[in-house]
Amino acid sequence: MALVPYEEGGGWAARQLHSPSATFHFASRTIRLQQDWRRLGVAAVVWDAAVVLCAYLEMEGIDLRDQSVIELGAGTGLLGIVVTLLGKDFFVVFHVLLSPLGAHVTITDRAAALEFLESNVQANLPPELRPRAVVKELTWGKDLDNFPPGAFDLVLGADIVYLEETFAELLQTLEHLCSERTVILLSCRIRYERDLKFLKMLRDRFSVSEVHYDSSKDVHIYKAQRGIRKDDF
Repeated sequence: MALVPYEEGGGWAARQLHSPSATFHFASRTIRLQQDWRRLGVAAVVWDAAVVLCAYLEMEGIDLRDQSVIELGAGTGLLGIVVTLLGKDFFVVFHVLLSPLGAHVTITDRAAALEFLESNVQANLPPELRPRAVVKELTWGKDLDNFPPGAFDLVLGADIVYLEETFAELLQTLEHLCSERTVILLSCRIRYERDLKFLKMLRDRFSVSEVHYDSSKDVHIYKAQRGIRKDDF
């Protein structure tokens, strides 16, 4: 799951986390997500890192059409939903819609979060795009046989770097999913020294560069890829 720390206390941020829903506007659509802190905790609320990565993808105008995308630790599904919407394209002949083309998005989390995740995805995608987004179970390091090695163009994660005991499995999962062409985008807030430890582990296997920093939310976006130098970013 997308696991991040939560500090008890009052204030606006805590109220947002405990709200039963959250609303966002991306890809010219209003996205309304259910949240369920009491039942699923941190896996069922929207965190700033997901919002920042959605904004980055939209702002940069990254072409997601016909791309194979996978999100790790999806939680509420915001990022996967936005990627599906941004990756939409349609083949039209004589003003008749023949078939939808666009990104193929696999939205993953652990088993306990899948029903909740699926409901948000289905509720926020138009019918013609729903076949493009598949919700699937993935526990890092354990379900890799269910995913073709190196089959993805883009791997996404928002606030998934937190628990040190998961770092080795997360890295193993990234290596399995990535080919030479695959781009990884990780959005995170650096809260602890251990978060930097994961970045070091990542740099041992991939070329890594920070491509964006949102100072208002203190969220960094890192890009990683195999087989290229940092200068090539």
